[in-house]
Amino acid sequence: MAGHKKEKLEKVLLKKSRPSKKYKTSNSCSCLSFLRFVYDLIVSFIFHYIYKNIPSKILPPVEDLLVLDSCTTIVNKIKNREVTCRHVVECFIKRIEQVNQILNAVVDTRFDKALVEADEYDKLIELADTEEKLNLIFDGKPLFGVPFTSKESTGAKEMAFTFGLVSRIGAKSKEDADIVKSLKTAGAILLGVTNVPEINLWCETRNNVYGQTNNPYNTNRSAGGSSGGEASIVSACGSPLGLGTDIGGSARIPAFNCGLFGHKLTTGFISTKGMTFRKGTEKQTMVSAGPITKYAEDLTPVIKALLGPEKSLELKINQEVDLSSLKYYYVDKPNDARVSPISDELQIALNNVIESITSITELPPFKVKFSGTRYSYSLWRHAMTKEESDFCATLGNNQTRVSVWTEVPKTIIRSSNHTLAAVLKLIDLQLPKVNEVWADAEIEKLSNEVSTLLGDDGVLFFPSSPTTAKHHYEPFFYPYNFAYWAIFNVLKLPVTQVPVGLGINGLPLGIQVVAGMNQDRLCIAVAKHLESTFGGWKPPFTTSTEIN
Repeated sequence: MAGHKKEKLEKVLLKKSRPSKKYKTSNSCSCLSFLRFVYDLIVSFIFHYIYKNIPSKILPPVEDLLVLDSCTTIVNKIKNREVTCRHVVECFIKRIEQVNQILNAVVDTRFDKALVEADEYDKLIELADTEEKLNLIFDGKPLFGVPFTSKESTGAKEMAFTFGLVSRIGAKSKEDADIVKSLKTAGAILLGVTNVPEINLWCETRNNVYGQTNNPYNTNRSAGGSSGGEASIVSACGSPLGLGTDIGGSARIPAFNCGLFGHKLTTGFISTKGMTFRKGTEKQTMVSAGPITKYAEDLTPVIKALLGPEKSLELKINQEVDLSSLKYYYVDKPNDARVSPISDELQIALNNVIESITSITELPPFKVKFSGTRYSYSLWRHAMTKEESDFCATLGNNQTRVSVWTEVPKTIIRSSNHTLAAVLKLIDLQLPKVNEVWADAEIEKLSNEVSTLLGDDGVLFFPSSPTTAKHHYEPFFYPYNFAYWAIFNVLKLPVTQVPVGLGINGLPLGIQVVAGMNQDRLCIAVAKHLESTFGGWKPPFTTSTEIN
């Protein structure tokens, strides 16, 4: 019976995906599309002109090939006594010191403490005189000796904790956020914390405390946000593992821009305690978290570390996935009038992904269209009103409420302590709210459509972005394009951002892999296949070694 319902829904969605003759040549639609095309073309031309004579800074090649290794490989090398934990930590510290002056990604460090922790781990290994004792040391620590970084807005004991707010300069976290604590418990060693947009709510990483973070592939381009510092330093090999959070694409946008894998876990499985002012007691939230890595094989052990044994078992993270038995679907046009259409090179990337999947399954991926994605931004904006945090109070460090009426004039005369992105958010809060009854109904409808279609054996390919990484400040002219990512925060589904090569301008291409509720392992399995097909992460610097 369930199979019959799914088959019926597939037919309905396919029918919807084909424009009817009535609207196919609609003058209004054609006019809007043309105006959008002209607008995008003009903005792109202007920014190309602005930056055309500004050379991108080049990252130096790595000095020790160890920093190219996956987390999994590093753990195995430590366990086999091929390298010490101290050597691993020293290599990544040195790499951060090499590249951070170019990227401005890491904003506070604990190198001395990290080395002490590495030495303590090395002593444990030294004392393990039998294989049984060695195995006991690594048991329950899938990230033993692996260095990592985390967002400055996610609490790390005695580390900077400003969220990019000028009013919080000098603030330090008194304790680790639960997700940071989980990685430490799994054996990972924190190196430092990385840059974020002010209060995390923007798709570029820039604030008035630390400044702007650059994209390692082209320093004139955005690293994305809000986990931009994480993605930038991981892609540059300053850290093998980034810890991202995600409320509107915050982990996946930077992962896309910087050519990495970024996974947003099914919402509700991660404690939010320690993420900015969050206490972990929220009744409902779109916030989730997940790893940002260079290699797909690292997603599973990091997710297991974040979840713990019981929740890992609940999500069946270790269960094998038969890719040939899955059902595959794809969307190529969200049809939200506010967002830019997908570019030719990203359309080609999507087509290549479809072709790759077609080779391993009997039925080719099925093109679908969801009417609700036309309202992606509106639905996300509505869902944000259900979050317990108060943006105006947060912007005032929970000591005062920042007013749009005072901040706009200050911004005009350049005397505001807040970024333009934060002020625009204040303005947005003054605009009419989305009709609550309509929005709740649309979210429920879209959620039911997607969940019924995907079930526990379906995967959806969805465009990552309309274009590759934009120039710095250019996203201000495309404020709604993040809706490509944000809609899945609304739906609370697991998503893996997967790199699928580089575009004509040398910037990363990517695709989002979406699965049904609690089916994170499907996303990861497909990500591994796409990595083997398209090569995964590509170094944003010259290297004498071949990366497979």
